[in-house]
Amino acid sequence: MGYSAAMTLTLYHHGSSVCAAKVRMQLAEKGLDWEGVYIDILKGEQFTPEFMKINPKAVVPSLIHEGRIINESTVICEYLDKVWPETSLHPADPYEYTKVRYWSKALDEALHPACGELTFAASHRHTVAKLGKEGLEKFLNSTPPISVTAGWHERKKELVRNGFGAPGAAEKVKLYDMYLHKMEEALTAGDWLVGDTFTHADVGLTPYVNRLAMMSMSGMWENGRLPRVAAWWDRIQARPSFKPMLLDWVPEDLTNDLRENGAKSWPEVAAILNINI
Repeated sequence: MGYSAAMTLTLYHHGSSVCAAKVRMQLAEKGLDWEGVYIDILKGEQFTPEFMKINPKAVVPSLIHEGRIINESTVICEYLDKVWPETSLHPADPYEYTKVRYWSKALDEALHPACGELTFAASHRHTVAKLGKEGLEKFLNSTPPISVTAGWHERKKELVRNGFGAPGAAEKVKLYDMYLHKMEEALTAGDWLVGDTFTHADVGLTPYVNRLAMMSMSGMWENGRLPRVAAWWDRIQARPSFKPMLLDWVPEDLTNDLRENGAKSWPEVAAILNINI
């Protein structure tokens, strides 16, 4: 069966999900229309039986196209580029393609888990605390035994209860920072992460740098610390897809929580990274 751009794309997503933001930006950069089903992951809506039939890992995003379910944000973005190759954000040149895939692999294997830990330690633990004792325990216990990572069920509890005092949390902050330094090195070759062409690598990294910015942690690259990353970030924010796909979907109260909780946590993060503030 052939594919048509007229076919409905339905995206199950959440405002603060970095993975959902990546897919939203990819859709916008490709000029594709889509319908959204909003899943509030901070209220536990991802754990409903109805959604878990779509995504058994109880995470967003999920895409439905022509009745077919596609999960995992990187896979979704690659799928979109296969179905609509004329606007592909993956280079045709095999070697340039591998460079993009290196970034995607790094995001999925290393940076995404680090982002989840940093976000919960710095901000989300304060947000879900507003659910009350009973609501908080329900939230903590509703994660499937194997979800984001094999140990995420218990790890999330550690982070919510202990913040950056949780074992290994500081190391995740350092790993996050290491990838910012890798970006700085890659940007010596051009304006974008893979030379002078905007690619899926830039789409993929955008939500992770945006998460830091939303949590008042742009000091990780500002003030001359990583000048190429700072210039890249300015270029990213100037793209028409950025604000509507990255910022406008985040509820105002959550935006405020990320900013205010992150600002309170920034001194801890800066100390871990030996950044003077």
